[in-house]
Amino acid sequence: MIKKKIVMLGAFAVGKTSLVQQFVHSIFSEKYLTTIGVKIDQKELMVNGQEMTMMLWDLYGEDGFMKMKPSYMIGSSGYFLVADGTRSETIETAIELQRMAAATTNNAPFILLINKSDLTESWEIAPETLLKLQQKGWTVMLTSAKLNLMVNDAFQKLGQMMLEKNNG
Repeated sequence: MIKKKIVMLGAFAVGKTSLVQQFVHSIFSEKYLTTIGVKIDQKELMVNGQEMTMMLWDLYGEDGFMKMKPSYMIGSSGYFLVADGTRSETIETAIELQRMAAATTNNAPFILLINKSDLTESWEIAPETLLKLQQKGWTVMLTSAKLNLMVNDAFQKLGQMMLEKNNG
């Protein structure tokens, strides 16, 4: 059994907790509860025919007052950057967090999740912004924790990326 620590990074209220709850427990709640500190969940899954336990570290949302502590990244095998498609400033937070995480994790694999894909009519993040990040080599996926769109796919993809890094 392979164990991997995965950290959820992003601004406040982008859906980090909702994505984890949807992936681990298949539930979604409309109620917003601020994460205080870190909440850890785990889920076992098969990735490329191998059993993997993902230890999911759901961190508090970053804002002007609460900055993410790099020490939370120690020992992580991969991470998700989560942005809210309806709030353009959250992509800037994700980009800042990626710089810090890359320096702390020895370039661990990551995926940028643009959450709330069920609300595309209200999106503020331009497709060109996402295209530029993809051209830099970023993996970008559109998710909806509410409708469970691409949630399992995102965790599977990160699992594959972590295995490839180990084998490469």
